[in-house]
Amino acid sequence: MKITISVIKADVGSYPGHCQVHPDLMVKANSILDEYKKSGQVIDFMVTHAGDDLELIMTHNKGINNKEIHELSWSIFKECTEVAKGLKLYGAGQDMLSDAFSGNIKGMGPGVAEMEIEERKSEPILIFMADKTEPGAWNYILYKMFADPFNTPGLVISGAMHQGFVFEVHDLIENKKIELSAPEELYDLLALIGTPSRYVIKRVYAKNNEIGAVTSTDKLSLIAGKYVGKDDPVMIIRAQGLFPAVGECLEPFSNAHLVAGGMRGSHIMPLMPVSEKDNHPTRFDGPPRVIGLGFQLNNGKLGKAADLFNDVSFDSARKRANLMTNYMRTHGPFMPHRLPPEEMEYTTLPEVLEKLKERFQKIE
Repeated sequence: MKITISVIKADVGSYPGHCQVHPDLMVKANSILDEYKKSGQVIDFMVTHAGDDLELIMTHNKGINNKEIHELSWSIFKECTEVAKGLKLYGAGQDMLSDAFSGNIKGMGPGVAEMEIEERKSEPILIFMADKTEPGAWNYILYKMFADPFNTPGLVISGAMHQGFVFEVHDLIENKKIELSAPEELYDLLALIGTPSRYVIKRVYAKNNEIGAVTSTDKLSLIAGKYVGKDDPVMIIRAQGLFPAVGECLEPFSNAHLVAGGMRGSHIMPLMPVSEKDNHPTRFDGPPRVIGLGFQLNNGKLGKAADLFNDVSFDSARKRANLMTNYMRTHGPFMPHRLPPEEMEYTTLPEVLEKLKERFQKIE
C-alpha cells in the first residue's frame, strides 16, 4: 500500500504580532483532524507550529494533490481563522488569499509539501519547517545533503548513494522546471540554485526515481502581487538506505547559513536551528527559525516525534546565528542586510518610493 505524507501550513493569526501560534488554534486543528482520523479519512496526523505558522502533518493513502485532503486543510485554516479573529490575533487569515476552495490548495496561500511512497522495511521521515524565510532557503541545505561529499560521505563510500541524485529545480519567475543530475551536472545545478530568490529545489530523486525530498515552493508575494508575509517553507526528507543518513541530513543546519527573511521579509539573516520550545522568533522578527521533527513511519502511522534540534551539538550553530545577527543588524537599512532592489519590489518599500517619485528632477 502506498502512503502519502502531506505537510500543509498557513499563517492564520498569531500573538503577539508575528511571534507564535495561539494554543486555541492548535486545539481547534487537533479536534478537526482527530475526527477525520477516527473516520479513517487520514491514517495519522500531528499538529504543530513553526513560529507563527500552523503546521498540519498528515499521512493517508489518497495520493498527492488530493482534493479531499487539500479541502480538509483549507477548512481547518478557515475555522482557525475565525478563532483568530475572535481572539483579535495579528494577521488573522493572512495566508488565505481566496475566499473559496477551488479543488487544490496550491496557489491559494498555504504552503504544501507532499510525497507518495512505498513504505520501506524501515522508513525514517524527517520534516523541516521554517519561519520568517523563503522557499529558496532549502537550496543550500538540499545541495549539502544530496550533492556535497564533504557533508555527506555516503556519496563516496556508500554503494547505494554513489550514483548521485536528480534535482528538480523550479524557476518561480518563469513558472518553468528543469531536472539536473548530480554529480554530472553539478556546476549547472549550482549556477541556478545559487539564486534562491528565483530558482528553488522542489524535489530530489535517487537515480532509480525513488523520491528522497520535496519542498513547498509557493511565493506569497508572486501570488498576491504584494507583500503579505514571508513564505515560511516546509520540507519532507526520506533518510537512510538510498538516501543520506539522519546525521548527514542534519549536518547542513550546523552552519546557520544566510537566508532572506526577518523583519518585514526584507533582510538577510541566518537560519537558526532550534528545538520546538525555542520556536518563537522575537528579535527583529528573527533570526529565521527552522525546526526538525523525525518520525519512524510504521504502516502510515507517525509514532512519536523526535525533536531533532533539541541537541547540545547545535548550540554552536545557535551561537553563530546570534553573532551573525548582531553583525548584520549593524548595517541597519543598508545592503547587504536589506534585500537587493529586485527582491524589495514585493515588500512595503514601493509605497515609500511612489511617494518620492514626483520629486526627482533630471540631472543637467
